[in-house]
Amino acid sequence: MPNTDVSGSRVAYAEAGCGETVLLLHSSASTGAQWRSLMEILRPQWRVLVPDLYGYGETDRRPDPGLPGLADEVALVDAVLGESAERIHLVGHSYGAAAALRFAADRPQRLLSLTLIEPVSFHLLRGAPARTAERKAFRDVATLAAEVTDAAAAGEGHRGMARFIDYWNGDGAWQRLRPDMQEMLARQAITVALDFRAALTEPMWLEALRAIAAPTLVLRGSASPRPTRRIADLVAGVLPNAYLQTIEGAGHMLPLTHREAVDAAIAGHLFHSAARAQRPAA
Repeated sequence: MPNTDVSGSRVAYAEAGCGETVLLLHSSASTGAQWRSLMEILRPQWRVLVPDLYGYGETDRRPDPGLPGLADEVALVDAVLGESAERIHLVGHSYGAAAALRFAADRPQRLLSLTLIEPVSFHLLRGAPARTAERKAFRDVATLAAEVTDAAAAGEGHRGMARFIDYWNGDGAWQRLRPDMQEMLARQAITVALDFRAALTEPMWLEALRAIAAPTLVLRGSASPRPTRRIADLVAGVLPNAYLQTIEGAGHMLPLTHREAVDAAIAGHLFHSAARAQRPAA
C-alpha cells in the first residue's frame, strides 16, 4: 500500500481509479478494507482513496496518543490528499464519519459532496439539557466508553471489546466471532478507547455545521442504537443541503450487513452530486 507521514507516524492508504477523488473513512475496530466492494464499484469512474485510520491496518498509532482528537484524523486526511487543492467527495462510517464531519466543518470549501453513515459524533449530544433524550444517549455512550477504556487499561482487551461488539451488533455478537477475530479485536481495545475519547471530547458544537453547504447524504439503520440514530437526525436537520435515508432492518454496521443497499445509496449520491456540480449556473 502507498503511505505518507504525519508527524513521524506512517499512514497507509489504498488508491485506485481516476477522475474526481472520493475518499472513504472506515469505522473504529476496522480498516480501509471494509470499503472493498464500494471501491470496486467506484473505481471505473472515480479516483478512490482509502486510508487506514490511526492504529488500524497498516497505519501507525496517533503521533500523540495522550491527547486524541478528531483534528488528528483531519491531519491524516490532509496528508493522504497531499498538496492537491482539488475538491473531493468524502464518505465516512461511524468514527470515520465523525472524522469526516470534523473535516467538513474545518474545510467546507474542499467538498464536492459528503456522505455520513451514523457518525459517532457523541459531542453533539453533550450540551443538551440534563433530562433530554440527547443527554440520556450521551450518558449511555459515556458509560460504554468507560467500560472499554477501563478494560483496555487493565490489559483485558477481550472483556472491553466484547462489550463494544455486543453494543453495536446485539447481544451474543462477540461469542459468534471466530477466536482469531476475537484475538485481533482485543488487541485494538486501546485504540478504540482513544477513538471514544476523541468523539466524546470534541469541542465542535452543532451550530458549526451550518457552514457545510455541500450536498450531504446521511445514512442510518432503523435498528441501530439510539445515540447514533439521534445524531443522524440532528446532523441531517442542521446541514443546509442534507438528506436523511434510513436502511430498514439495518444496525450500526450497515456498510457490512447491508452492503448492497449502502453501496447503491452512496454511488447514487456521488453521481447525482457530480452531475449537479457540472450544470451551468442559471
